[in-house]
Amino acid sequence: MTRYIHLFEPIKVGNTVIKNRVFMPPISTNLADHGYVTDELIRHYAARAKGGVGLIVSEVVTVEPTYIYLPGDMSIYDDSFIEGWKKLFTEVHKYGAKLLPQLFHPAYMAFPVPGTPQLIAPSNVGPYYAKSAPRAVTKEELKVIIRQFGEAAYRVKQAGGDGVEIHAAHAHGLLGGFLTPLYNKRCDEYGGDINGRLRLTLEVIEEVRRKCGGDFIIDVRISGDEYSDGGLNINDATYIAKQLEKAGADMLHVSGGTTIKRGSSIPAPGTKQGSHAALAKAIKQQVSIPVATVGRITEPWIADELIANGIADACMIGRANLCEPEFANKAYEGKEIEIRPCIGCLRCLNGIMFGKRVSCTINPSFELENEDTLTVTDFPKQILVIGGGVAGMEAAYVARKRGHHVVLCEAKEELGGQLHLACVPVGKQDLTKVVQYMSHRLETAGVEVRLNTPVTKELLEQEFKDYEIITAAGAKANIIPAFTNFRQWMTADDILAGKQFPGRKIVIIGGGSVGCELADYLAPLLNDRFIRNRDITVLEMEQEIMMSETGPGRSLLVQRMIQKGISIQCRAKVISTTEDSITYEQNGQEYTISDADTLVFANGYHIDSSMEDMLKEVNVNYHLIGDGHKVGTIKDAVSEGYQTAKDL
Repeated sequence: MTRYIHLFEPIKVGNTVIKNRVFMPPISTNLADHGYVTDELIRHYAARAKGGVGLIVSEVVTVEPTYIYLPGDMSIYDDSFIEGWKKLFTEVHKYGAKLLPQLFHPAYMAFPVPGTPQLIAPSNVGPYYAKSAPRAVTKEELKVIIRQFGEAAYRVKQAGGDGVEIHAAHAHGLLGGFLTPLYNKRCDEYGGDINGRLRLTLEVIEEVRRKCGGDFIIDVRISGDEYSDGGLNINDATYIAKQLEKAGADMLHVSGGTTIKRGSSIPAPGTKQGSHAALAKAIKQQVSIPVATVGRITEPWIADELIANGIADACMIGRANLCEPEFANKAYEGKEIEIRPCIGCLRCLNGIMFGKRVSCTINPSFELENEDTLTVTDFPKQILVIGGGVAGMEAAYVARKRGHHVVLCEAKEELGGQLHLACVPVGKQDLTKVVQYMSHRLETAGVEVRLNTPVTKELLEQEFKDYEIITAAGAKANIIPAFTNFRQWMTADDILAGKQFPGRKIVIIGGGSVGCELADYLAPLLNDRFIRNRDITVLEMEQEIMMSETGPGRSLLVQRMIQKGISIQCRAKVISTTEDSITYEQNGQEYTISDADTLVFANGYHIDSSMEDMLKEVNVNYHLIGDGHKVGTIKDAVSEGYQTAKDL
């Protein structure tokens, strides 16, 4: 019997019984081929169905051919798509899961590929990043679009589908745009008050029900609050929910925020789990149909609590099911330590807008052969892995799964490497779970782990003389020797490791992720000019801080830095220091800080070549991975560890 009795209780949606309340919301994959279902898409969704998910809502499925949302969109705008969907439904149904395609018209959010006509919208109002204004869609065009939604839903039914989700959330796409006052400025019957703005969605529901009958699930995704001045709020949403129920909706998928306001609809790492749960609770109290909540639900206990406490009827668990296809099965069996932890980084979607396929920091492969299905080699080797960071741990695990004898040597007293520092800043706690998870896997896989064991030339020449070597020895923080004449200097790593403690007036060289996270960590929680508050200045040479980051985590971090009163100086290059002063150049002028007490280097890392030099001297067969090969992200380290060990 599972401990999560509420999460794994069946639920009736419309006339369909779903086996549990672990639902998976839409996550773009870019795995379709010009809109058509591919074998890769089938494997992707089937893996989550096999992993125990009760109901899956697919990524965006466009209902007409003119406007493309993403390069790898799914579509169902004519009968040629039905055959692929049949295969997908058949495979998902094998495991007792249900699948709802998410029907969508991108409208003013469409990808403007060459040849695309002027984008349409409720009004001539587009998102802030638009290069030109869209045009207001006509009422005659709306009649066609309503019919297209109904025909698309009917094709789903013909293909053996269980129902559809109608996307009207996040001020996103045509229906979401019509609902929100942010974009709907119409004065006809499709605009004005809330009833006018809701009309299009109600007519779509009516058409889908007319075409597909009563046994076909209609789920509607809405924002319970757009968290934006001038946008929808919870009062609007509760009224909308009641009207959707009256119109025949079988379930409500309650999200929040908008796609434009970064971090509002897709919460950043470090934010609370169940980020939109309060909205679901308020709406659930006003309707009798099931209400699903969504937003950073990454662990089984929180999902079970949300249902047990009457906040929602089901939990849409997206990124966690992406990261760990067996999330539901492992939760049911009480194997939480074996659940691959989602850290909320959103690198899964980083390149989606540019045609890149979905990926994951912690799960290095979504291929048919992956960590869970690795084949055992016919030629087992003796492998030594040097370094117990994420790259080394991943390589050691994969090599062992492939059937090699593996010894991992770590110079320090515990595994985890740089993650012990990376988890210290605000909102980075989830990285501790990665260390726990990867360490546990090494133990269960039978990898011989030796802590407090620096690898020496003697060890390589004697005990490990016949071993193939994988080295993930890591990188070292950059220090600028010319500036070490300042009275107190240290690196960001020194502070995060507790080796050094800074003063009250701090200057940080480097406005990348490390420098900004450190500033946020050191800054006062309140910018209240309290006499003992730290005064922090970040000096960044580029035109903006964290130039390589684009996700909601960056947005919230920068907002916190501003709220905490951190001085952020871009295009600022330190040119000299004395014992008592720091001089930097900005826009052709020089500025001197003469009252600082601490200078912090957060200006990147460099490869420590000493290990490779020793390996060359001993003349052994070796592979460099992670920061021992090229300084990069956690995702880079995990992927390189996986691929190197897989190819041995």
